[in-house]
Parts: sequence; C-alpha cells; structure tokens
Amino acid sequence: MTDNLVEVEGLRKYFPVLGGLLKRKVGEIKAVDGVDFSIATGKTLGLVGESGSGKTTVGKVIARLYLPTEGSVKFEGTDIGKLSDRAFKPFRPKIQMVFQDPTSSLNPRRRIKDLLLDPLRANNIGNEDQRRRTIMGLLELVGLPAEYAYRYPHMLSGGQKQRIGIARAIVSNPDLIVLDEPTSALDVSVQAQIVELLQTIQKELNLTYVFISHNVILVRNVADEIVVMYLGRVMERGPANEMFTAPKHPYTISLLSSIPTLTDEEADILPDKIPLTGETPSPMNIPPGCRFASRCPYVMNICKTVEPELVLVGGQEVRCHLFPGQEASTKN
Repeated sequence: MTDNLVEVEGLRKYFPVLGGLLKRKVGEIKAVDGVDFSIATGKTLGLVGESGSGKTTVGKVIARLYLPTEGSVKFEGTDIGKLSDRAFKPFRPKIQMVFQDPTSSLNPRRRIKDLLLDPLRANNIGNEDQRRRTIMGLLELVGLPAEYAYRYPHMLSGGQKQRIGIARAIVSNPDLIVLDEPTSALDVSVQAQIVELLQTIQKELNLTYVFISHNVILVRNVADEIVVMYLGRVMERGPANEMFTAPKHPYTISLLSSIPTLTDEEADILPDKIPLTGETPSPMNIPPGCRFASRCPYVMNICKTVEPELVLVGGQEVRCHLFPGQEASTKN
C-alpha cells in the first residue's frame, strides 16, 4: 500500500499539428514529454514554470480533461487514463479543477445556485432538499452570503466568482483538486484572501492539491513539494523550502532570481540573478541535448548533444550536467 493519492509515471501528451488542404498530420507539439511525480494524500504539489512549460497540460491530464499520449496517471492506484468514460464516471466527483479565469468558467446565463446544484444532480448526490442545504453550507464555507445563490455571475466581483469556482469544485466532496493559476486573474489584494481560503478548506476537508502557477513565491507558501517544468520536462523537484533556499538547476535559479523585491532583506534571500539569453525552442522541434541549453549561461558541449537524467543532489532531483556522478534517479 502507498500513501500517495496520485502517481504520475512517464507521462506524455502530444498534440497533432495538421496542415495542407487535407488537414493531414505534419507534426506534433510535445506539450508534456516524460514527467514523473507523486502526491501524498492531503499534501500540495506545486507545478511551476514559464508559459509553454507544460504545467497546465499536466494538470488537465490529471483531471482527465485530456487523455495521455503515453504513460500513466494513477489515482488511488487506478490508471484513470486507460479507463473508458463509463468506467471513469465514479472517479469524476473525486477529481475536480479550479480554472484560471473565473469569469469564463461560469455560465453567465445561470444563477449561482444552479451552477452548484448541477454537479450534485449529475452525480446523483442527495435529494433536492439535501442539495439546497449543501450549497448554502458551501456558500458560508467560501465566505459568501446565502443570498448570492440567486445572483448571476456578472453580478459578482472577480474574487467572488473564484470563490464560487472553488465552491463548485468541492461540492461533490472530492479528494483531489487541480488549481490552474487560481489567483493570476485577480487583484493582488484579493489573491491572499483566495489562497487563505484554499488552505483553510484543504485542512477542513483533507484535500490534496495540484497547484499550478508561474508565481514561485506563491507556490512556496502553499506547496509541500515543487516541480519545476521547462519545455515539457521536469528540470528540478523537491521539498518546497529546499527548492527555495537551495535551488540547484540554473532554470530554477533564474526563476527565483527574477522575483521582484521591495526590501534589501528580501533581496538577500534570493539567489544572484542569472541572465537568460536566447529563445525557448519550439515544442514541435525540440533539439537534442538539454532543452535549456540554448538559454543557459553555464552551457557545456555535452549539454548540446546529451540530455541529462534526473539525479539526486541533496534532497532534490535535478536534470543538469553540472551535477555529474550523483545518484541517478530511476525516472528519466
């Protein structure tokens, strides 16, 4: 038996590129290209990286909004990527997602109560009286008055809409929630409130989170473990505190060193800035060797021809030729 709720092994997700009059496949975008990690029950895994790193695609595969091209996503020991839609149906209430833009994720023509009742009805949870009591309790849990049940999404602020998005995600009593940049569309003053709400709900309901964000500081404050992705690959992963205080991979260091600071004390905590030059390769035409080589200030000849494996360096796993001779990970 394992304490891991989620186990991702060898995950790949490729999207076909069609061209010509007949719309034939002329290539493929390797959005996720071999990713491995696990998430313990009740813990938070942070997925970070720049746009195009593949972190959101990983989240959508875990939530089974996409099916994997290769590899497996095991939830409670079951490879949900290989299940038929009918076989997956009992798992749907257990795996939910909160999206980046609360406005586009809520149907503007339906009242809040109907948006929250839909998952209960779809999964045949309770009778109508029980369902109404459930949604009123949810509104209280996410900090909204009961009368908001009769409002439409356009009558709510951005932060209030995201609270409804969170309420809709937890209405079916899930075990896992994938949070895709849940605060990036909100004002800074509201972001902290949403993060605090998510942490409170996690403790009360013993939820497991996948927290996707480009904001490394935010992820550090909420995650138990961090996975840094670049061009579909895991560059570094490890405990959140160690990843922040002692980053190993040049890409991780560059992400941390680019964080804006307000005081000298904050600046002292962050690593020295690593300037990045060059451009990110296309996921349709990934070059040989290390995927970060074209932008890395420490690039060596071997980096241009041989892709490094994940190696164990202290408490972190790092994919970089700067750390030869370390204990090699079994995940490549």
